Amino acid sequence: MGDNDDYYDGDGAMDSLGATPEVTYNWVDITQDFFKHLQDLKIGELLHDGHLFGLFEAMSAIEMMDPKMDAGMLCNRGNPKPLNFSQAVAAGKLKIDDLEPSELIGIIDATMACIVSWLEGHSLAQTVFTNIYLHQPHSIVNKTLKAYCLAVYKLLDCIRDCINKAQVFEEEDFQPMGYGYRLGSNPQAGNTYDASLEVSEQKCIAMLREQEEELNKKARSTDEEDNLWAALAARIRFTRMFYQALLLITKRDSQSGADCVALLNGCSEMMKVIIRTSGKGTQPVENSDSPNPMGFEPMINQRLLPPTFPRYIRIKPRPEALQYFDEQVARLRHAWKITSCTSFHTALDFFMEFSRARACILSRSALQLLYLSPSPASTASMAQSNMSAPAGPPRPQHAFVEILRDSVKHFVNPPALTPKSPMLSTPQAREFVENFLARCVRPFAVLLQVCGHNRARQRDKLALLLDEFAALQEEAESVDAVVSGAAGTGPRACFGTWVLYHVLRIMIAYLLSGLELELYSVHEYHYIFWYLYEFLYGWLISALGRAESLANDATRRDSRDSRKRKTKKRVRPYAREGLLCQVMQNMCGGYYKALVAFKLQGKIVAPAAEFDNEAVRYKHRFAPLSVLTPPQVHYHEFCEMTQPLQYENPVILYLGGCKHFQQARSLLESITTPDQEVTDLLKVAKTNFIVLKLLAGGHKRDSTAPPEFDFSVHRHFPIIKLV
Repeated sequence: MGDNDDYYDGDGAMDSLGATPEVTYNWVDITQDFFKHLQDLKIGELLHDGHLFGLFEAMSAIEMMDPKMDAGMLCNRGNPKPLNFSQAVAAGKLKIDDLEPSELIGIIDATMACIVSWLEGHSLAQTVFTNIYLHQPHSIVNKTLKAYCLAVYKLLDCIRDCINKAQVFEEEDFQPMGYGYRLGSNPQAGNTYDASLEVSEQKCIAMLREQEEELNKKARSTDEEDNLWAALAARIRFTRMFYQALLLITKRDSQSGADCVALLNGCSEMMKVIIRTSGKGTQPVENSDSPNPMGFEPMINQRLLPPTFPRYIRIKPRPEALQYFDEQVARLRHAWKITSCTSFHTALDFFMEFSRARACILSRSALQLLYLSPSPASTASMAQSNMSAPAGPPRPQHAFVEILRDSVKHFVNPPALTPKSPMLSTPQAREFVENFLARCVRPFAVLLQVCGHNRARQRDKLALLLDEFAALQEEAESVDAVVSGAAGTGPRACFGTWVLYHVLRIMIAYLLSGLELELYSVHEYHYIFWYLYEFLYGWLISALGRAESLANDATRRDSRDSRKRKTKKRVRPYAREGLLCQVMQNMCGGYYKALVAFKLQGKIVAPAAEFDNEAVRYKHRFAPLSVLTPPQVHYHEFCEMTQPLQYENPVILYLGGCKHFQQARSLLESITTPDQEVTDLLKVAKTNFIVLKLLAGGHKRDSTAPPEFDFSVHRHFPIIKLV
């Protein structure tokens, strides 16, 4: 199954069309000289010679043929040599015909578990392709198993294509390397490729559909209560529908939305049957690494692995794997809803909410493809290298400039984007606006792409993205100045307000992610929550208020210019968002005052001075937030602004925190249609209000036991617990 006619046999020797030439080595024994000169070194000394092999290379080096360091040597540790497809068939250990339904169910369920293990970051060679049936699917006589194995090839290729195109995976998320297996085509015996055995998408689907019909006929002719033929038919039907749905997602055809949703709904129905009948197939042997008694050999591809540290691969247990597939289908169905998002603001909220659910790599990639598509250069690069190296920014599927233009219109309704506006009376003003919108495409498209990465990687990428938005802020100020000058009006920071709003959201997401990822120590919480409470949320509320004011001014201007058209009262589009920002601001204020009180009472102990420097920690935490607007608050400014509270009575601080949580509670209760986020925040605010009320009343005043911060209810705002 390699890409050429040279391959390694089971003993590690190279086979090729010609004989391997004999190589003569002139070995020199340096053992005696080595130990002799070793006596000249003192204890603790190291001898370093050369510039190409330093300490970094020494730590990264792999000792070849050492079982503890070379993964390929696991085959030589007394285990019997794994049998390949032909050998296993000849030995009678691999059935290719006359398989019982229970055996087929066991093979399919084990393969699904291997696919899940692959999607969780393991290699194909150690997961899916431990299934020996996949090595020579055309040699299988049983039509059902043959159709399924060929479909697995097409499904794996479709999954890898989807993930490669989206470019939102890291090395810990997904391994696209095929190890010589041809996913886009199908191999035959002898590790050679025959174009006549190529199976197209339509042929693959037709083969699966044919087997569905055959199995359903057998199921109808069987009166058994536990109908294994029906269970087997459900698995084949799920494979076909799941493959068809992924094809529609990968092609990003919005016209096929109803078909895709129908297919995914069908997958959910089939998964209920599959989960219910998972115990009817052959089960893995206890304490065995093989996911199924027949057809799987964990060590079959060990020679294909590079000489790296041995990595133990534990295939996902079947119940967990089937549940994973069921949840994945639901996530893909939810991801399709992005096609109905008409504005960039709505789409960004959808991406962020989807990311918070910690979705799998396949559903995150599908979401990207449904809204964005890769650049042609990126696609060509991946096709040539068959790897997932980043190749430039994503290119939106539709006119992304127009999406951003509509976003600015709905947010601040700038006169410069109004038809026949005097602000666009000069060619220079029009050119500035169009160039600015074109310049916005990359940062805003990358912002959506960042939301597709795993939560830990998002934080690093958000920090880098802030640099691009800082440059965008300067350009926005220039555009505002030019268009205002062209119209002869005062400065109107329309574009600047729009960019500032997104900069603030990125900053807040960056700081909150540190809480979610547990990157901050408890003694650091006070300045994190202070920065959010006193600074970022305040700026965000101000930006939303300014946007509403600018939009209202534009509405009144339009009503004066068009006397015949009656204008309706403008609806506040971001009223709910502004209210939630006030909730978050009050929550952060409550935490900040409670944390200062805890420090004053000795409940939170700071690190020893000789091992700690708060100024360095503060600078490190907020270093990425250095942009034009809002200006960064430096450590000495933080100390000056918070100095008065350091001498405050802890009881007063607890009462101040109570007031903040009570205000947050009142705002949350005023929301008429609460979602899960609002419900969780309300529970946290109520609980923390009671805890601080007790502390203000003298509860556990003399105790120095540190409080616990429970993030189980909300990922960013913990419940304070007294020990």
